[in-house]
Amino acid sequence: MTTTTNNPKSIIVIFGATGDLANRKLFPSIYRLYRNGKLSENFAVVGVARRPLTNEEFRNNVMKSVEQFQEDDIDHESFASHFYYNPFDATDLEHYQKLNSFLLELDDQYQTEGNRIFYLAMAPNFFGTIASNLKSEGLTSTNGWTRLVIEKPFGNNFETAKALNDQIREAFDEDQIYRIDHYLGKEMVQNIEVIRFANALFEPLWNNQYISNIQITSSEVLGVEDRGRYYESSGALRDMFQNHMLQMLALLAMEPPIKLTPDEIRSEKVKALRALRPVNEDEVDDYFVRGQYDRGIINDEEQIAYRESNAVDENSNTETFVAGKLLIDNFRWAGVPFYIRTGKRMEKKSTEIVIQFKDLPMNLYYDQGENIYPNLLVIHIQPYEGITLHLNAKKGDYGTTSTPIMLNYDNTQKDKMNTPEAYEVLLHDCMRGDSTNFTHWDEVALSWKFVDIISNHWESKAAKQFPNYESGSNGPKDSDALLEKDGYQWWSVLPDNNE
Repeated sequence: MTTTTNNPKSIIVIFGATGDLANRKLFPSIYRLYRNGKLSENFAVVGVARRPLTNEEFRNNVMKSVEQFQEDDIDHESFASHFYYNPFDATDLEHYQKLNSFLLELDDQYQTEGNRIFYLAMAPNFFGTIASNLKSEGLTSTNGWTRLVIEKPFGNNFETAKALNDQIREAFDEDQIYRIDHYLGKEMVQNIEVIRFANALFEPLWNNQYISNIQITSSEVLGVEDRGRYYESSGALRDMFQNHMLQMLALLAMEPPIKLTPDEIRSEKVKALRALRPVNEDEVDDYFVRGQYDRGIINDEEQIAYRESNAVDENSNTETFVAGKLLIDNFRWAGVPFYIRTGKRMEKKSTEIVIQFKDLPMNLYYDQGENIYPNLLVIHIQPYEGITLHLNAKKGDYGTTSTPIMLNYDNTQKDKMNTPEAYEVLLHDCMRGDSTNFTHWDEVALSWKFVDIISNHWESKAAKQFPNYESGSNGPKDSDALLEKDGYQWWSVLPDNNE
């Protein structure tokens, strides 16, 4: 692995630079790095796309995307002067040759020493073609380093992912490939490792002797909106479960790494994914629940059903909700269920992790007939960010019974203007050559192999009853039953000051 300084020199080539991702995430993230002194003046950004734009028009787009930062003492025109536009046809080799000549000019102008990042922010069907053409036309042959950044989806099953990976690996080595999962750039996802491995309070208890179950929830209020065509071929299983949810599971379940290096951390994540107990097709319905949202009310507004969305089949079999029970067959986690759920058009927008500790064999401090409240460690990922520890303490009365209390760390109240956002963190990591928070091919392969069994089963037969949950609810009732048969329930816990 090649690491560089905190103020790296590089040219960033963004394929799909007129798209939504570039305007909403990439340009503001590059600006924040520039504003926060994480970029030297030795950088340039080249936007390439089919749309015919001039440099001036492109720079105006860039300045519009960062106009929310007007209070900064930074000249937006000076920042935008580092941006250049190149009309481009990804299938035309002559366009690659012209782009290479232009990059060589920029290398001299900005003294970037041949360091190049190629960011593919476009349709995945072009990933392999672009990677091959970048190599064949000499754009990867420089005196510096070259890195390829790829957005999801990386394939739509194991076979397509492997074919894509094989094609890309002909042009780039594995340590040059940065597969983005933006959840891995989120502040509280990165905090999972620190909470576990920097606290003597938790690490000795992080096993099947003390933890009864772990729950990972990612719920959205929004529906598919204008992404119906994409979502019909994806569904919640491929869109969220295969990548974001399994990545969080790997961080929760991994063993402590020997060193805090990308290779060691990713190696432990791979081991955790390898230990996932595979589900046979005839067991899928015992371990997984799928759902599709119907009409409902959210914020006093009536919402349409998934099947009524644009570009969605009126008899669609696509799931907008997934819940599953996963087991990890290793010494640390044997017998501990990991429950995962993700869905659209649910009651609230929230991503959180709940670690439920085992009950005491005998609790003297509760009223007979009342519930015993378990100890919970809750890691709030978004939109609320923080950590909550649920304990029991004495009630403020004359008795000796207990009542639940919460110890709360609130990261949301920090100065969010100066807190790095996910894409900002990941772009900076890529420039520095730190691949820790990017997905290795082995992780992608193991995730797809696990998910393919479920998706093949669901695609082979129509769901018994779709739609099966109202918009604005917490998903289908079968999701609750999945935990109830094990004696558990879904926890949805926010600190009091966030209610």
